[in-house]
Amino acid sequence: MSDPRYIAAYDRGVQASGTDYQWYWRVHMGLWAARTAANRPGDFVECGVNYGFLSSAIMADLDWDYTGKTFYLLDTYSGIDDRFLSAEEKSGGVSGKSQKWVGDGTYTSNIDAVKANFSEWSNVRIIQGSIPETLTQIDSTQIAYLHIDMNCMLPEVAALEFLWDRLVPGAIVLLDDYAFFGYQPQKDGMDEWAANRNIAIASLPTGQGLLIKP
Repeated sequence: MSDPRYIAAYDRGVQASGTDYQWYWRVHMGLWAARTAANRPGDFVECGVNYGFLSSAIMADLDWDYTGKTFYLLDTYSGIDDRFLSAEEKSGGVSGKSQKWVGDGTYTSNIDAVKANFSEWSNVRIIQGSIPETLTQIDSTQIAYLHIDMNCMLPEVAALEFLWDRLVPGAIVLLDDYAFFGYQPQKDGMDEWAANRNIAIASLPTGQGLLIKP
């Protein structure tokens, strides 16, 4: 909390969102993941960007344009797409929560503001639309960092499955809500996916999940 590099990165995240979510530990983990991944070949991908709090902090921290990497930023930029909610999530009121958050500005629906925020960097691609439909627009063949934060299970698992073979050995996968209370379907979906591949996901005290590509 007193490290100038951390403070500068965190403040850039607050600038992007216009709000301090007090995500101190979650951003710390995100910066660790990004710094670790920066030493590996491959680009960065974030599925579920919203205003770009974490990705902006990371790009500021790494002096992004000098990394030689591209950051792919995928989001509907209009809240959760109901077509891809599981039955459990539908019955749990996820759609209504999403609509409320779009209405009160928790979820951004202003993609022009998002583009303006990221205009500071040149090596960035903003992709609007619903996952999994937009995943084919990621043309990178090597990925070193993948952050997944879509607040619904089916697109999250689809993104990890689609991109898995492109993740380089040692690539970092950070799952935003994996162990967070109230997001059980996401954990269940990821656990099933991981079990089928004999892979272990670490539950972090922040509520995040951490996976390193073997």
